[in-house]
Amino acid sequence: MSKTIRIGTRDSQLALWQAHTVQDQLEALGYNTEIISVKSTGDLLLDKPLYELGITGIFTKTLDIAMINGTVDIAVHSMKDVPTRLPKGIVQSAVLPRANTQDILVYKDLDFLKFNGTIATGSLRRQAQWLNKYPSHKVVDLRGNVNTRLQKLQDNPWNGAIFAKAGLERIEVLPQNHIDLDWMVPAPAQGAMVVVSMENDAFSTEAVRKLNDSATYICTHVEREFLQVLEGGCTAPIGALAKIEQDNLHFEGVLLSLDGKQKLMVKKSIPANEYIHFGKLCAQEILDNGGKELMVEIKKELA
Repeated sequence: MSKTIRIGTRDSQLALWQAHTVQDQLEALGYNTEIISVKSTGDLLLDKPLYELGITGIFTKTLDIAMINGTVDIAVHSMKDVPTRLPKGIVQSAVLPRANTQDILVYKDLDFLKFNGTIATGSLRRQAQWLNKYPSHKVVDLRGNVNTRLQKLQDNPWNGAIFAKAGLERIEVLPQNHIDLDWMVPAPAQGAMVVVSMENDAFSTEAVRKLNDSATYICTHVEREFLQVLEGGCTAPIGALAKIEQDNLHFEGVLLSLDGKQKLMVKKSIPANEYIHFGKLCAQEILDNGGKELMVEIKKELA
């Protein structure tokens, strides 16, 4: 195993934690590895050939380019940040065992839940679900890595902000003053880490495949298929969660209008070994029950 596998990652604390987790697991299997961190930027100047390769994810394209250029061999991502269609030549090689899937509210006090209040999130999905439950509340935009967002909450007069619990737990910054939002359907693949490699790099791809967790792979496959069929390349407030219990796969999916007033849901269970195309089936049910029209509205509003 003489080749050193170069692991590409963004340079945030959470991204580095994820990369080190993959590094530890590969080295435990006897592989040599090296971590290469890349500053992720949403405004990279891409030349046309790279756009034609289908690079879309703002958080992933920097590493996509590094892989295509041969700077790194594999890349580690929070799976919910990864576009459902990978660029040509890049393949999903492993999904690691899933962490907590829930969203949480980090709050200053909870009295505001009974009255008017302001909460912060950069996610259309969280915004829509929050407004569906608390229509009199105001939602403001919140961007940045986990630590930046926690600091912004302290520095602003907001009542609270919504986070993925997994991220805060992983880097040990989960505050006492939080509540689990067990009513909120998470983002497809929330709490899961994915490792991608170059299709033509058999050595790295084979090494990474040994880290794959089949239950997490099945659940995230269903959730991301649901997302892909609904979205069709447009961002929208979509939540999806699949769980395997005693050989059965339980799925819950949701599509909302941006203001949260409209909510279309699907809940279904099947034997887990019949998961192929199940996400598509669930998405089709939503599309047939008003989802098609709602997606047209969302695209118009976001245009």
